[in-house]
Amino acid sequence: MSDPMENLPRKLTITMWDFSWYTMTLPGEPYHDLAARFQEAVDRGYNTIRICAMPFMLFTAEGKRPGPLKFGNLGTVGQRTRWYNCRGGAELDGHAHLLELFRQAKKHGCYIILSSWEYQQSPSFLAHPALRDELAAIPPQDRFMAIARSMDQLIRFVKDEGYTSQIVYAELHNEVEFGQLTAVGTVQGIAASDTAALVKAMQPYVEEAISFLRERHPDVLITASYTLNEAYPKAYVARNMQVAHFHLYLKGVLNELMDRAGLNDEKVPFPNSFAQSLLREDAPPFEEWTLPAGQEWRMEGNPVGMKLIYLHDWVDPEQWDLFLYDRYSDHKMAMLQKADLRLEEIYEWTRHSGMPIVIGEGYVGYTPLFASFEEGPVGKFIAEYALRKGMSLGFWGMTLCSNCAPHHPFWNDIAWQRKWNNFILDSASCRQV
Repeated sequence: MSDPMENLPRKLTITMWDFSWYTMTLPGEPYHDLAARFQEAVDRGYNTIRICAMPFMLFTAEGKRPGPLKFGNLGTVGQRTRWYNCRGGAELDGHAHLLELFRQAKKHGCYIILSSWEYQQSPSFLAHPALRDELAAIPPQDRFMAIARSMDQLIRFVKDEGYTSQIVYAELHNEVEFGQLTAVGTVQGIAASDTAALVKAMQPYVEEAISFLRERHPDVLITASYTLNEAYPKAYVARNMQVAHFHLYLKGVLNELMDRAGLNDEKVPFPNSFAQSLLREDAPPFEEWTLPAGQEWRMEGNPVGMKLIYLHDWVDPEQWDLFLYDRYSDHKMAMLQKADLRLEEIYEWTRHSGMPIVIGEGYVGYTPLFASFEEGPVGKFIAEYALRKGMSLGFWGMTLCSNCAPHHPFWNDIAWQRKWNNFILDSASCRQV
């Protein structure tokens, strides 16, 4: 059997289009014209697009789901956030949209990382809750295989249409330890904050799903997505992954802001005085800022939560950035050390197996749409530090920043993206030694 990596790029330069590539498709929205977005991506030096491929929304275990996908939004909620600011109202032939993505990828010499956000955010943007309810009704121990069976049908569909060569690899799901897949551990009494125990509890279920996909698609690399945000033994992750796909959010100074705002402690009233000091003068009371009547289901099971979205919606971006700049010096060394430790850990973990390493998201953390700390000199410095470290360790691919995509302002910084994508492409061999 041929090596699945044989005809893939030596290095992956990744832009993450997540679920926005299908939730923001109306005229005037970023993904109304996929051809234009691919041309921009190539112009910036990208060769890989990472997406939620919506496998469960498009396919059952037996084949294609019928009918178009209809999308909504969160009303006035989320309009100054990243990812949650879609207009809603689109009706989309999801299968045709997926094929158009692959058609444009082939035309522009790009590759696709398939993933799923379906046990996290993406169902929040459907017009109706039926598919979300169907996902939620699946027993926790069966959710991994449910996604795998749908992903199997999606890969078959893409192959049948002649686009096998554009799949760089498939992830079972995005960040398995962050979202509703963790229910398989919490039903056993594991605390939601115990990342190590949750990752260990999920291991046999992730492995079963990966084995299923590897058996059916030996010509496609199969993996799952984990984060490096918290420390946990890597012996607990799925042992049959073919790509070490991880995300690195350093947070540091951002965690201080979250802690002081009371977002990490349910016992702290929200918004507390610190959070209020960051808000715009026209911010409504938190209790009056709600989803449209009857739409509460949109945030049920969504791991981001209404408090954080409220803060992002109503923060004064300058006050947010000023706090991070003011406090950054106290966190700088710890953030850089975390980057070193986490990336070196993955390198050592894969060094003897030769498994290729990809960092698919990073690097500071989740910030408001109009805040610019991550796009500014400090955020760029942190990203550049991580990129240099990853390339020095021979990683196969890295994202420049989670915010470098058409639905974020950072997309407009063309020169910086070209420079660092070229840095990745010019780095040494992608294979681990």
